[in-house]
Amino acid sequence: MVSIGRGSRRGAGGLGCLFSLVLFAGALYYGTNIGQVYLRYYQILDVMRTQARLAPSLQDEVIYRRLNGQADSLFAGATKPHFKITRSDQPLRIIIETEYTDQVDLPLFKHTFILRPRAEELL
Repeated sequence: MVSIGRGSRRGAGGLGCLFSLVLFAGALYYGTNIGQVYLRYYQILDVMRTQARLAPSLQDEVIYRRLNGQADSLFAGATKPHFKITRSDQPLRIIIETEYTDQVDLPLFKHTFILRPRAEELL
């Protein structure tokens, strides 16, 4: 039996697989680099929340020192965040906040993220 009118489909499955693999690798590359920005954000936020929970037994200088130590390890070579600690009397609470930028410079994508982690705890 001879098939007339249909072109050869040899290699079509391999080409589709290669395209999918390149697309997956690109998404993984971009996702990893952008994900690092959010990983650092959540690590800083976790330290801020921990220090806010421990605040009744700590002085502000100790909290600053711990936060800056964590920021030094997370933002080596980059501009690290500066923290603001506010204690209020009514209600008795502590607020730790900061604002910083984190930049991603990838092929076809360059973006500066402005991040504002904030931790608040009743004392």
